Amino acid sequence: MKLSASGKEDEDQTLFGLEVMKRQKTESRFVVCIRNEDSEDLEPRKIYQVLPDESSNDGYIRVIDDSGEDYLYPQDYFVPIELPRAAQKAL
Repeated sequence: MKLSASGKEDEDQTLFGLEVMKRQKTESRFVVCIRNEDSEDLEPRKIYQVLPDESSNDGYIRVIDDSGEDYLYPQDYFVPIELPRAAQKAL
């Protein structure tokens, strides 16, 4: 399921059941896709950037997908990952 909504400023939110504190705009969060049921804009084993979204429903995260747009996807489609700063800058 793909839900569209506009992005918001960085704010406290919950990601994968963990409280995520306010982050600087230069710091990004990333996930790797582990499945893509009913979505042509996600590719398994590919890394995606997560955007903050305080309005998102529980169980969903806002991701910039292969269409280049940000949408809400079920969080169980992804696994959070930490990337070195050099990799974050490249992405």
